[in-house]
Amino acid sequence: MNDELASLRRSIDNIDAALIHLLAERFKCTQAVGRLKAATNLPPSDLEREKTQIARLRALAEEAHLDPAFAEKWFNFVVAEVIHHHEQIATTGTVSTADSE
Repeated sequence: MNDELASLRRSIDNIDAALIHLLAERFKCTQAVGRLKAATNLPPSDLEREKTQIARLRALAEEAHLDPAFAEKWFNFVVAEVIHHHEQIATTGTVSTADSE
């Protein structure tokens, strides 16, 4: 039992590490989007894009046997941070990682 638990926890730890790295890559891309939006005077948020993404992610979650409501909550949490970054970029030209905590 203890070996199995330890093995499962190692797998969870590896997945968590991969998720952090994937999120970091995602935020690199969204910050580039934020710089582009700031340079072209586009608003920080895009409600149509968000609506489309929510529908797409809910469908993906269903296919993966993940609660679609959870996927939507996760997406909304991430988008709120992205919009915050875009607002920072528009006003200061950069994102403060200390401000994201």
